[in-house]
Amino acid sequence: MLLAKRKNITRLFITLVLLSAIIGAKPLLTTVYPFPYRDLTFYYANTYGIDPYLLVALIKTESNFNSRAESHKGARGLMQVMPETAVWASERMGTEDFDPDCLYDPETNVKIGTWYLANLAKEFNDDTILVLAAYNGGSGNVKRWIAGQQLSGGRGAIDKIPFTETREFISKVLWTQKVYRFLYD
Repeated sequence: MLLAKRKNITRLFITLVLLSAIIGAKPLLTTVYPFPYRDLTFYYANTYGIDPYLLVALIKTESNFNSRAESHKGARGLMQVMPETAVWASERMGTEDFDPDCLYDPETNVKIGTWYLANLAKEFNDDTILVLAAYNGGSGNVKRWIAGQQLSGGRGAIDKIPFTETREFISKVLWTQKVYRFLYD
């Protein structure tokens, strides 16, 4: 079912791209896919070696650019960083006495979130699927899935991820990344 859904979404995207090319609808699409915090996104993406279009797609998916967003589990800000993860990351980044309320500040959130994403990229050998799965579902879960041979990485791994929410998250981020690259590259 997920595969059929992805094919339909891909067809819709191709249709939108063709329409955009034919009638010049790119400005219309940029209203649906805006790019606030563009300088911040590019700065931290370049600082930590992350694709800026992946980063903006993750931000759009996680918070829709709402810096005050908070999930039912307590994740905060643009990149929906958990306070515990932020404290852990900030210690490794050399910041002591980190206040989790700072996660509502766009720059702090993107800095810590991007550092964490880059850390996951190192941990999972730059495999975007595994990195996004770890970002959403937890690196411990991804390690267990790999150890149990449920998951090996790569694009084909999406359908093998046990968490529906994580599968949908990855598909949405990858789709959104394509849209942002098309609109802003």
